[in-house]
Amino acid sequence: MISAERLIELVRTYNPKTNAEKIAAAFEFGKQMHDGQFRHSGEPYFTHPVAVAAILTEQRLDDATIITAILHDTIEDTKASYEEVSELFGEEVAKLVDGVTKLTNLQLSSRETKQAENFRKLFMAMSKDLRVILVKLADRLHNMRTIKAMRPEKQAQKARETMDIYAPLAGRMGMQWMREELEDLAFRVLNPEGRQSIIRRFITLQRETGDVIHRITGDMRTELDKAEIEAEVFGRAKKPYSIWRKMQAKDQGFSRLSDIYGFRVITQSEEDAYRALGAIHQRWRAVPGRFKDYISQPKSNGYRSIHTTVSGRDGKRVEVQIRTRQMHDVAESGVAAHWSYRDGVRAENPFAVDPAKWIASLTEQFDAEEDHDEFLEAVKLEMYSDQVFCFTPKGDVIKLPKGATPIDFAYAIHTRIGHACVGAKVDAIRVPLWTRLRNGQSVEVITAEGQTPQVSWLEIATTGKARTAIRRSLREADRERFVKLGHELARSAFEHVQKKATDKALETAARALRVSGPEELLAQLGSAEITAHDVVQAVYPELSTNEGDEISPRRAVIGLEPGQSFERAPCCQPLPGERIIGITYRGRGVVVHSADCDTLSEFEDQPERWVDVNWHSGTHPAAYATTLELTIGNDAGVLGRICTLIGEKKANISDLEFIDRKPDFYKLMVNVEFRDVEQLHSVMLTLEAESDVAAVARYRATPEKPGWKG
Repeated sequence: MISAERLIELVRTYNPKTNAEKIAAAFEFGKQMHDGQFRHSGEPYFTHPVAVAAILTEQRLDDATIITAILHDTIEDTKASYEEVSELFGEEVAKLVDGVTKLTNLQLSSRETKQAENFRKLFMAMSKDLRVILVKLADRLHNMRTIKAMRPEKQAQKARETMDIYAPLAGRMGMQWMREELEDLAFRVLNPEGRQSIIRRFITLQRETGDVIHRITGDMRTELDKAEIEAEVFGRAKKPYSIWRKMQAKDQGFSRLSDIYGFRVITQSEEDAYRALGAIHQRWRAVPGRFKDYISQPKSNGYRSIHTTVSGRDGKRVEVQIRTRQMHDVAESGVAAHWSYRDGVRAENPFAVDPAKWIASLTEQFDAEEDHDEFLEAVKLEMYSDQVFCFTPKGDVIKLPKGATPIDFAYAIHTRIGHACVGAKVDAIRVPLWTRLRNGQSVEVITAEGQTPQVSWLEIATTGKARTAIRRSLREADRERFVKLGHELARSAFEHVQKKATDKALETAARALRVSGPEELLAQLGSAEITAHDVVQAVYPELSTNEGDEISPRRAVIGLEPGQSFERAPCCQPLPGERIIGITYRGRGVVVHSADCDTLSEFEDQPERWVDVNWHSGTHPAAYATTLELTIGNDAGVLGRICTLIGEKKANISDLEFIDRKPDFYKLMVNVEFRDVEQLHSVMLTLEAESDVAAVARYRATPEKPGWKG
């Protein structure tokens, strides 16, 4: 472990005016708080936060971020409190540490949690202060560097999470070096044989061809000297995972891959960058279609560089990136460049983006996305995407992700243009709407009055903005159907509490829920934007409380430690009356599973986490949501009868979603709130007896069938 003095020395290399006393105090506080804690490797735990802080010094970050890294696990894993950290190190640091703690508790790849909802929370945390994510990324990087001390199954889970979430997030933030290292570390865990095969082939290639990087670097320096261009030249072989990904994408073997080497030319000015491009293209033949000018068209995270691929020695292709020193700083640090210091002052880099504006542009298109799973899909699409630049007929530039279509282009101009789109011309030639756009193309959108978005457009559009606008329009078109379904759900829910869904009751609920009117209330209820329980509670809040001798859901389980909380596992949704087993989770209390839940097999080698629990005897309220999978006939009034049958059994429908629609049947998921397992069986028997119900089953989540959103 590096010492406090060494850590301060690392900060002083870029910020001589650092508050050394405060960093030293944080070091001593963190060391004291983590005293007696150890990592899986057997090292003192405090070596980890110090290593995270050291990683962030490489980004030349401010004192608050460095101190946050030192303390990032204190609130979660030690007796330190938010108030204590705030008093000792200031409110700014306390908020950052608290933000990192909350991110740590988001189990982004867990089957027990809703990954999409956690991703939304992650973006919310980013919007408050992006430095929280910088600390979290450095935390993940150090954990991946030291992952061998974990159990194999834990290594695989962390590696998949890193590959799916943290590596592309680092790339999206412009921290390409971190993305590449995270990907390679995850690749080492997930496919060690594949990685080793790449490394062995590299060694063989070097033996056969010699030091290609040294020779090409020398040749480039010679050409730049001839043109009297002052520049630095660096060369490197690409990371094993980057090569593996190219092999998979192009379906080529290693021997057929050409651009496995990359070179960077760092110039003194933007003018020299273009002169360097000319010198390189005069000396080597440029590869058609492999040129991108991110200086004139920078990426949204501030990245600027010229990319070209040329045929070098022996016909080998090499990729060259050309940029200025300031552009290079942003390329290395990405959005983090906003906080970078140089010579004791905040670096005034004209190419560093404002983090607030960057995150706002990234999340703007997701704000209106009500469906969490669709939100997650849109986020991942955006994070993995590269960009293409297309032009309107007037010459305006439209930035789109790679793979975008004319539909995306139309919505990028304006939602109204997108809605009215009936066709497109690319470079003056009429093309289908599913055509993939390429860099530099001119696109003309053809519109028609009366046109509305089609369902098939969802298969064509790739951007979050377009897909969100299309879904919203389709929802409005389905409004009449949603209002009708909302009527049935409201009637059933009110009958459940011996009340009627009168116009006055619906008006009262609309006001309480801040909805524009009863019709909008029913539309949102029918589209599952609000639940029937919310509507009833808005009118009759006293009926949602537990009366008489009903057992409160908060104390429904016995066998817990004093102050220990519990939650029902979403995979099996246990009900009172069933045998249950508790599994402890750090930061979540106890998760209660049915005794026959398949998920329990994952904890067979962790008996210390098992808790012997039981349901309280007595009467429970109908407050335990369980998902039913129904197949019903596609006839008028069938859904209404189903809702009535469930209501007559004193159970409450809290959510509903159609999974499949065919001409003769519907398949749907229904969330029903039950008192206990006996009420569940009673409802299922009643539904099975209904002639229009083809099948009814209790839904159980598995890895192949993840938990429904309800």
